[in-house]
Amino acid sequence: MKQSYRDVLREIAYDNHGYVTVADAAEAGVPAIELPKLAARGGLEHYGYRLYRVADIPPTEHDQFAEATLRAGGDSHLRGESVLALLGLGDVNPRKITVGTHQRIRRALPSYINLVRVPEGTKVSNYHGIRSQPVADAILECRGRIPASRLCDAAAQARAEGLLTTSEWRHVRKELSP
Repeated sequence: MKQSYRDVLREIAYDNHGYVTVADAAEAGVPAIELPKLAARGGLEHYGYRLYRVADIPPTEHDQFAEATLRAGGDSHLRGESVLALLGLGDVNPRKITVGTHQRIRRALPSYINLVRVPEGTKVSNYHGIRSQPVADAILECRGRIPASRLCDAAAQARAEGLLTTSEWRHVRKELSP
C-alpha cells in the first residue's frame, strides 16, 4: 500500500524536530504544491518561506534552534553561544539564535535570528539533529562575550560529555588560559 503524502511528511518531521522543508518533501516524492494544500486542511502549519511544521508532533526544547537553521536555508548552522545553549553548556541564554551561512539570504527572518556570514568550507557538526559549529570552535568564538571561567567550565563539561576530543580539549584549555 502506498503511503499518503501526510504520512511521508510526518516521517520527515519526526527526524527534523517536527519541521518539513519543501526541498525535503520534494526529495521524498511529495510535490511542493501538496504542502500548502495540507496546511489549508490543518495537517501542517506554515512557519516561513518553504518551511512547515507537522501540527501533532510534540515540541521539544530544541525546536527553536532547528527552526532557525531551517529558516536560513541549506548550509546554515548554529554558531557561538547558540551552540552552547543547544548543548546546555556554559550557562548561556542568548537573546538571539546565531546562525551562520555562506549564502546570501534575501528573505526576511524573525528578529530572534542573528544571521552571520561565514566562509565557504566552514566546519560543521551535528548535535541533536541540528547542524552546528563544532563545540571547540563555538567555545573559542565566545571569548570576550562570555567570562573565561564560564567558558572553561563549558569546556570541562563538554569533555565530560564526550563532545570534545582530547586534542580539542587541550587546544581549548590552552587558548582560554590567561
